[in-house]
Amino acid sequence: MNILPKYGLLQFRNSARIYSKPIIESLQLFKEETKFLKVTLFFSHKNDELEELDSAINFLKGFGVLIYADHITEEVNEEDTHSKRIQQETEKKIKENSKFIFLATENAINSKRCKWELRYANTQKKMDQIAILPIREDFTDYGGEEYLQKYPYIQKSDTDPEGYDVKHPDGKAIPLGIWLAS
Repeated sequence: MNILPKYGLLQFRNSARIYSKPIIESLQLFKEETKFLKVTLFFSHKNDELEELDSAINFLKGFGVLIYADHITEEVNEEDTHSKRIQQETEKKIKENSKFIFLATENAINSKRCKWELRYANTQKKMDQIAILPIREDFTDYGGEEYLQKYPYIQKSDTDPEGYDVKHPDGKAIPLGIWLAS
């Protein structure tokens, strides 16, 4: 299993942005860059992991996607994440976007909000429209094994050293770019 370590994910942020920019400014720049792209996806993430979010967006940006994540489109504070308005907006965006990716860091795996978003996506999407992007802390085991047994997940390719695949629980692997475009 070739799960991306956190330091590997953060390299995407460093290679795509001027590291001295604040993360919020970097996320705003991404929002402006992606207005005309076609593949849409809902990106589930833990609200306080903005560096990981920015890095993951920079990773996926090369695949021509338009990403919906609440920190890109609107200001969301922790108290507001449980409001009825935010829940309804989240449900709407999960339905509207063609793909759903869960940025599954150790903290996100334990987040009630992230678990709820994944369960909701599971009721609204086909299994081949959902993927987990598992991120493990540097040099540690990944605590989200149960997700990898149930959902397709993004991993470094076993056959292409520069590529990434979406690996399904049955072992079938599809190149990430092809999965995103399907």
